[in-house]
Formats: sequence, structure tokens, C-alpha cells
Amino acid sequence: MLTLGIPVIGVTDMTRATGFWTAALGLTASEEWRSAEWRTLCHPDGSGRGPGRRALGLMRSQSPPEPRPRVHLDLFVETPAEQEAEVARLLTLGATKPEWELYPRNPDFVVLADPDGNLFCVVDLSSAPSS
Repeated sequence: MLTLGIPVIGVTDMTRATGFWTAALGLTASEEWRSAEWRTLCHPDGSGRGPGRRALGLMRSQSPPEPRPRVHLDLFVETPAEQEAEVARLLTLGATKPEWELYPRNPDFVVLADPDGNLFCVVDLSSAPSS
């Protein structure tokens, strides 16, 4: 049976990327599958799927980040104030705020880049349609 694994981010500096993403998301670096080319990040509380409760993979990459990636990470917050605080915190951890001319009117997201230049969004769910 085929199952969905984890998102994987291509990075050039494994140590820097591990430090950023563990601090950004409160994950822990696992020894599972660890090599110079790979690092598995897990939920410290044991939540998530699969052995080691994998959350995110970091893989060494020599290709540059995509300027407008079709697949990216969305990180969720519940309020505009939380979004503002998390964006500020991520910037202190080494994220950057790239020029992004594709924002819609009244966006509910902020585009950031990790230290390797991979784009991701911090999304305020307070204005999301209810299900």
C-alpha cells in the first residue's frame, strides 16, 4: 500500500538548515537515516506518522531554490497577531522576506525564505472559510 511520506527540503548547508527548521518548528533532529546527505526531523512528543514520528526531511541539494515553487510549506497560525510574531521570530532565526509581487489583495499569508532560499508561507487561518 502506498502512503504519503514527509515533505523534503533541499539544502546546501545541513547544519544551518537543521538548526533553522528545528528551532522554527520545535522539531528534533533524529539519527534515523542520518548521513552527510540526509537529516530526518521529528516531532519531540512522538506525534506524526511512521517510525521516529517523522515530520520533515532535509536533503543536500546542489540545485538553486525555485523562485516560484509550485510545492512549498505552509505554516499555520490562528491570528494576525500570532502571524506577525511568528514572522518576526522566523526572521531572527535566519529567514528572509523576499520581494513577492504575487500577493493578492488582503493576503492571509506572508512569504518567507529559509536560510537556503527555499520559500514557505506563514498563513493566518483566522479568515479561512469554515468547513
